[in-house]
Formats: sequence, C-alpha cells, structure tokens
Amino acid sequence: MNIPNISKDAILNAFQYRHATKEFDASRQLTDEDINFILSTANLSPSSFGFEPWHFVVVQDPELREALKPVAWGAPLKLDTASHFILGLSMKAPMTKWDSDYIMHMMKDVKQFPEDVIEMYSKFYREFQERDFNLDSDKKLFDWASKQTYIALANMMTSAALNGIDSCPIEGFHEDKVNALLQEKFGIDTNKYGLSYMVAFGYRKAEPPHAKTRRPLEDIVTWK
Repeated sequence: MNIPNISKDAILNAFQYRHATKEFDASRQLTDEDINFILSTANLSPSSFGFEPWHFVVVQDPELREALKPVAWGAPLKLDTASHFILGLSMKAPMTKWDSDYIMHMMKDVKQFPEDVIEMYSKFYREFQERDFNLDSDKKLFDWASKQTYIALANMMTSAALNGIDSCPIEGFHEDKVNALLQEKFGIDTNKYGLSYMVAFGYRKAEPPHAKTRRPLEDIVTWK
C-alpha cells in the first residue's frame, strides 16, 4: 500500500471547486469507472465500531426518478439532469441493536473475529448503546446510524470534487412519504432501513453564481 501523496493545494482546490450544484449538464454522463470509484469511497468510509450501517441505492430508472419528484421537493431539477442519483439509507434498530443478527454477521463473517473477541466487542457495543450514548429508542438508533452514513456522503462528494465531478446533497424530502415510496416502488424493507439523504452527481451546467463564502477559520476553531 502506497503512502498517499496528494498535495495540500490540490485538496483545498477541490474543496473550493465543490459546490451544491442545482442543475447539471444532462448531456454529460459519468463513466461506470467514475461512479464505481465514488461508491468505493463510500464503501471504504469509517463508521462507529466499523459496523457500516448504510446502504446506497443508485436510481437510474427514469420512472423511479419521476416517482421521487412529488415526495422530494429539493430534488426535481437534479432528478432531471444529474448523471447519477443516489439514496443514502441508514439502518434502523432491528439491524443496529447490539444483539441483532446483522451485528453478529459483521463481527463473525465480515471482520472474522474469534469467539472471545466477539464476546468482548459485544459487551463494549452494548455498553456504548445502553450507557454511554443512551441509545434507548428506535429514533435514537436511527439518528446514530445516520451520522455514520453522512461520513460516507462527505467522502463521496470530496472524492468526486477531486476528479472534477460535481454533486449536490439533498435533504429536501418528506420523510414519511418517501419511505412509503421506497417500500412500494423500490422494494426497500423500511422496517430495516430509512432514508437519510439523497445526493446527485454529474457535471455543472453553469458556474456558481457567486464565490464560496465561509466564516473565518479563527471563528470556528479554539486552541487550548
């Protein structure tokens, strides 16, 4: 494995270049290599305890994109013009609770922990949920999983920007209506998964209308 050697200037330039693209150039499409690269950065993203409580649905079917429009007020123009449109799903309590089948699968089959490590890890994870973070409701467990799924979102958008690919994260949707649609039209088990965000990828139709604005670094950082 090689040590990464991307210049700091190149990385900061990508962050300056990235913006929430409202309309994409519908004539330009990402290659399969490009979108698989972006998805791979989601796959390699960190998550609490390394349990990866996410799933990503790439929506390319025009009929399914059309079906999303009435329940996602922030998405119609992106659904019409983006090369690729992704739904970021997070796992719900039946998947992420400390004693769930999924968590056992992750420890035993994916991480391939020996039995003694599984026992120890399970104890730590249970204490994390029940004592440290007080994740004592389905809503709290879903919100915790969403936090992890947002890490993958940030990594996808950054990796895209580093390759001159535009993106737009979207939270403008009706949660209950969109989850009902996911069950009805997408075949998603909404007892196990809920939508955290949508994100569009493609190439900007026009340059941003104004320069990026941010608070000064000294306003957001305190040194002690």
